Amino acid sequence: MGTAYTPGLKVSPYTIVRKTRRLPRKGTVLVEVGQSVLPDSVVARAELPGNMTLVKVAGVLGLEPQEVESVLRVQVGDSIEKGQLLGSTKSFFGLFKSECRSPVTGVAETFSRVTGNLGVREPAIPIEVTAYVHGKVVEVTPEDGCVVEARGAFVQGIFGVGGERLGVIRVAVNSPSDQLTPDRISEDMKGQIIVGGSLVTLTALTKAAELGVAGVVVGGIVDTDVEQYVGHSIGVAITGQEEVGSTLIITEGFGPIQMAQRTFELLKANEGRQASVNGATQIRAGVIRPELIIPLAEHEGIDAVEVLAGHTLEIGTPIRIIREPYFGQLASVSGLPSELTKIGSGAMVRVLEAELRDGRRVIVPRANVEIIET
Repeated sequence: MGTAYTPGLKVSPYTIVRKTRRLPRKGTVLVEVGQSVLPDSVVARAELPGNMTLVKVAGVLGLEPQEVESVLRVQVGDSIEKGQLLGSTKSFFGLFKSECRSPVTGVAETFSRVTGNLGVREPAIPIEVTAYVHGKVVEVTPEDGCVVEARGAFVQGIFGVGGERLGVIRVAVNSPSDQLTPDRISEDMKGQIIVGGSLVTLTALTKAAELGVAGVVVGGIVDTDVEQYVGHSIGVAITGQEEVGSTLIITEGFGPIQMAQRTFELLKANEGRQASVNGATQIRAGVIRPELIIPLAEHEGIDAVEVLAGHTLEIGTPIRIIREPYFGQLASVSGLPSELTKIGSGAMVRVLEAELRDGRRVIVPRANVEIIET
């Protein structure tokens, strides 16, 4: 039997998500606050030093270390091409010649008179960080990175593997209880994010990876299939760096578990839209959940069902108001208007109509309520 553990998972038809995009070392930030970016927009760039290759010139030429400098044809700081002659010697009246050539392209960085070795630094390795989501830059840290704010639908999973990818959502099953089997995956799904139901089989996942499917989002998977998919056991460390063909996001847990109806309906309602996915997961301190983000304009949010802290917000849902002027009062949802409403601060926000215990009906921002578990 499948088991699930999903407290605190977020599923929302429209929310604000902020993603920090950071370089692994100091570099150059290429964007400014307020700038709009696409998922593949490069927002920061840096360079990692290339590998250092030690060329044992003395050993190759058969010389004492202190003799090498006199036959070297390059100096520290010179650019070097692979195969370039670094030094040579002749012996036995010029009948025999020894040569030492560079095994790599780079720059002569060091030379040791003690060992007779020449250090060649290979070209720097460029590092580029993309925005990952479609949104706007809201914060910039010079030489480090930026924060990109995206607005749209947001789905968190319980577990995932594989890194950041981009693709169009494609629902491959008819209901959240259907299994995602190989026959439901076709070649035209290449580059897409496919949505399954209760379980993805190992053969289906392997086929998706082979066809170049960007991501697979499904309710459950057999735990041993995950290990076979990534090629090793999954420990307690963060996932997301696996070299897998398709990013995998599990929304419910391990085993055949039907995807939550609200999650399935949200993904199905956004079929055909582009989304960003990331399977990175960390279950210890500093929890990280796999995610799917669908950029939407405010008027495109789905209004029939709202989800707060893993619970459905709909007509009749018991709530507690957590902001003045109705702070602490208990109520129930009596209306979910779709249009944005201007509040006292001047902001246009999504609101709900709440019926208080005394029968009064008031309008409050949806962000100002919490759902009471029953």
